[in-house]
Amino acid sequence: MELIIYLLVGGYLLIINLIGFILMGMDKTKARKNQWRIPEKTLFIAAILGGSVGSILGMKFFRHKTKHPIFALGMPVILIVQILLIILFVFQIGLSA
Repeated sequence: MELIIYLLVGGYLLIINLIGFILMGMDKTKARKNQWRIPEKTLFIAAILGGSVGSILGMKFFRHKTKHPIFALGMPVILIVQILLIILFVFQIGLSA
């Protein structure tokens, strides 16, 4: 049962990070073509839902949103908060076991 939970969580994180990465690439392409853009809110939602690593990698890889302070600072802050929450969760599980 525990293995299934790890696989589901790992699969979810893989997918949401791919989504964050792809969204950054799509938005960069749309920006170059002066097309309708992906809302910044959507980019942040993907990161908040667990795709912060993919979003940050997408920012670096596509050189997109790297000069916007809200993204340059916001995405790493989201990642740090997520890491702290994971540490807290693991610590709590360890105490109860």
